[in-house]
Amino acid sequence: MRIGELAERAGVSTRTLRYYEQQGLLPARRAANGYRQYEESDLPLVAQIRSLLAAGFTLEDARPFVDCLRAGNEAGDSCPESVAVYQRRLAEIDTEIRTLIRRRAEVADQLARACPGCVLSLERRNDHADHRELRRAGTPRRQAGTGRLLGGVVPAVQDDRTGA
Repeated sequence: MRIGELAERAGVSTRTLRYYEQQGLLPARRAANGYRQYEESDLPLVAQIRSLLAAGFTLEDARPFVDCLRAGNEAGDSCPESVAVYQRRLAEIDTEIRTLIRRRAEVADQLARACPGCVLSLERRNDHADHRELRRAGTPRRQAGTGRLLGGVVPAVQDDRTGA
C-alpha cells in the first residue's frame, strides 16, 4: 500500500510516517516509480508506536516493541527487551511521583506559613500520598472516598521524606 493509504488506515499523517521512517522505526520499500510502499504488517507497527507515545513513552522507548513485532511476535510487548522498557519507565514514573509529592508538600508548607487562616487537614485520603487537604478554616471537611487517580487503580507511592 502507498503512504497515503497507510496514513489513513493508521489515523496519522503522511508526515508522521515519514518521520517514523527517518527514525528507523518504520521500514519503507520503494516501488519502481520511487513511491513508498508499505505492507499490511506495517499497520500494527504504527499502532504500537502511537499507543506507546500516547502513554508517554519516547520513540526510542518504542524501538524494542517495534523490533519485537518485526521479529514475528503477536504483540510488541512479548519480548524481554520490551518488558525491560516497561519496568524502566515505571521506575521513572514512580520517581517523578515521589518528586511531585515532595514538591506538593513544600508548596503546602509555604502556603500554610503564608496563609495562617488556611488549615491543612490531616484527614486520610487516597488521592495524595501526603494525606493533606487544603481548606479554609471553618469549612467542613470533605468525606474521604476512594482515590481519584486513574479510578483508584494506581497503587500508592511511598513518600520517602519520612524514610518509609
